[in-house]
Amino acid sequence: MQYLIMKYLITAGVVVLVSEFAKRSDRLGGLIAALPLVTVLTLIWLYIEQQPTAKLSNHAYYTFWYVIPTLPMFLLFPWLLLRMSFWPSLSVCVVFTAVLFALYAVVLRRFGINLL
Repeated sequence: MQYLIMKYLITAGVVVLVSEFAKRSDRLGGLIAALPLVTVLTLIWLYIEQQPTAKLSNHAYYTFWYVIPTLPMFLLFPWLLLRMSFWPSLSVCVVFTAVLFALYAVVLRRFGINLL
């Protein structure tokens, strides 16, 4: 149980750290947020928990493919935010990303990459 609590605290701490950097510097906050911190932490937790190498490898592989359709949101969100308030902008981005991901998965399936 202590391990699980430590795991949650470290992982939450990373998110808090990123948000604190973002409050102080847009560029530095963006840089740190763009780093694959969650993926690195996940790989560390999987490794510590003695998951098979194939599990770690597959996680990294699928993370790569899942990141690509999320990238346009980072351009759409600031554009929308200048035109509407935060929650509608974020909602549109979430729906847009979900639709883009579904289309992306269909296209990749034709190349033998099954995301869903």
